[in-house]
Amino acid sequence: MIKPKYVSDIVTHDSDDDLDVDRQAEGKLVLEHRVSTKLQHVGLQVWRGALLLADYILSNPDLFKDKTVLELGAGVGLTSIVASFLADKVICTDVDVEGILKLIRKNFVRNSAYSKSKILIKELDFLNLQWPTFLHKRIDEATIILAADVIYDESITEGFVLTLAKLLNSENPKAAYVALEKRYVFTTANMDTVAPMYEEFLKCIERQNLKWHIEYIKIDFPRYFKYDRVRHMILMKIENKLSE
Repeated sequence: MIKPKYVSDIVTHDSDDDLDVDRQAEGKLVLEHRVSTKLQHVGLQVWRGALLLADYILSNPDLFKDKTVLELGAGVGLTSIVASFLADKVICTDVDVEGILKLIRKNFVRNSAYSKSKILIKELDFLNLQWPTFLHKRIDEATIILAADVIYDESITEGFVLTLAKLLNSENPKAAYVALEKRYVFTTANMDTVAPMYEEFLKCIERQNLKWHIEYIKIDFPRYFKYDRVRHMILMKIENKLSE
């Protein structure tokens, strides 16, 4: 890992519980992450969906400038950190396993030289929709929702769809950008190659009778990060028709 000129594990917060970082720091964009994990801890890795979504943010700065952005399943915080270059406020969330929220805070501090946003880091579990009043009020302020590579397990996928449905069921206009990679497997049941989690995601939307408008964004925008942008990668923009 290339160390930045400024690295600190001391994390402080202001009176609104937003992360307080040193805006004068200088350094390299650097993240602490794991190369491999067990399935339940995949958020500790950096996946291509997060890199794709980060590229999209940097390629479309006007969409994110001075906005309030919420990220779901943020992992090590890459996409939220990139969003903080432009947004007024970034609310970065994930389930707090294996110290992931502490790691996100450290990664924000490591890259504080580039951030202009107010930053709130909180736990949000797709499998628990009973959110504290304070958190619900704060995340409802977000007009942009980000999620990358959160579709990899049936229960998590269903929880994500229900979480997104609750967020989009708002009087405030919102748009969700969801990045994922269709992971194909061969099944003897179908005697065909399928992308089961992507298909489960679409089926779950249908089962919940969600009247979403889904736009598939072309992924030919500039690439700022080094990774394989394979053709099976998808970026969706999702809006709730009922909120229009």
